[in-house]
Amino acid sequence: MKRIIPIFLGMVWLGTINLQAQTLGGNAVFNFLNQPISAKQASLGGVNTSSIGKDMGLAFYNPALLRDEMHGAVNAGFYSFAQGLQQYGFNTAMHLKKYNSNLSFGVQYLNYGNLTQTDAAGNILGTFQPKDYVVQLGFSKQYHERWWYGVNAKLIGSNYGQYQSSGIGFDVGLAYHDEESELQASILVKNMGTQLKTYDGLQPKEELPFDLQMGITKRLAKAPFQFSITAHHLHRWNILYSDTTFNQMEGIDPNRGNTGAQKFLSHLVFSTEVFLSEKFQVNMGLNLLRRQSLNAYNMTNGLNGFTLGVGLLLDKLHMHYATGFYQQNLFHQVSLNFNFKGDPL
Repeated sequence: MKRIIPIFLGMVWLGTINLQAQTLGGNAVFNFLNQPISAKQASLGGVNTSSIGKDMGLAFYNPALLRDEMHGAVNAGFYSFAQGLQQYGFNTAMHLKKYNSNLSFGVQYLNYGNLTQTDAAGNILGTFQPKDYVVQLGFSKQYHERWWYGVNAKLIGSNYGQYQSSGIGFDVGLAYHDEESELQASILVKNMGTQLKTYDGLQPKEELPFDLQMGITKRLAKAPFQFSITAHHLHRWNILYSDTTFNQMEGIDPNRGNTGAQKFLSHLVFSTEVFLSEKFQVNMGLNLLRRQSLNAYNMTNGLNGFTLGVGLLLDKLHMHYATGFYQQNLFHQVSLNFNFKGDPL
């Protein structure tokens, strides 16, 4: 571990060396990389680096959660939202016994439906189907009894009709797992990399949606609950969204509600897993940044930022469903976990 910690901290430093250039939200390119392919993760607030379990979709998000016992495991997921937006996700893993390490392969694909294509004057030229995708390879390895580290390498593509872009990115994760106390903590550096080709081939390259995350999960020994707290965008203090143009037009104070407490809370995601039986669980999450962003200018339904999900845990098949509010719309996400060899999960 004496060698791994400095290497990992070096990766963190490389990813954050130019914090002034790092971007958030709509200011970054390929923001779909923040969308989980696991319905379980989506039900836990969308951001979770440390949940204890065998969900391959979580290993797609954090390579340090890729474990030996996931050999042959498969995660397949589907996401549906308003206006025809759909996402498909797939990943699988294998254990390399000779090298005492693990490899994973995954694909994430988003289709935004049919859109009308027009010229600068508004004349209709036809229709097109914008799409984003990422192809990802992962690696993980155990160090001593309780430590795991992993790396994801991903090739990113985007096609919006005549405009196309590509990029390359990396995730680096480190996890500590104490099975006796049922506690897991993790630190994750996401989306280090660069845009290889801009959409028009002329503009400067944009930043990927870089994120530095830390999380901790604890399962209670004498109660059927598992709690997680995840902190994200730790490389930047103020991540609250403020539309300066809209504020000026409406005469709104841009600092309204932008207190130190709100800035702090916007980094946090809370989640709970309730194990009602060995075969059934209920998941709940609260993403405070999502809640504050969607509640801007008093446009709220009271449930923004909350997510809910259920899981059916059969011997050879785990099924998860997640949903949550975005203003007046609900998203729906489903994922299946199984072993292609037919082994129990």
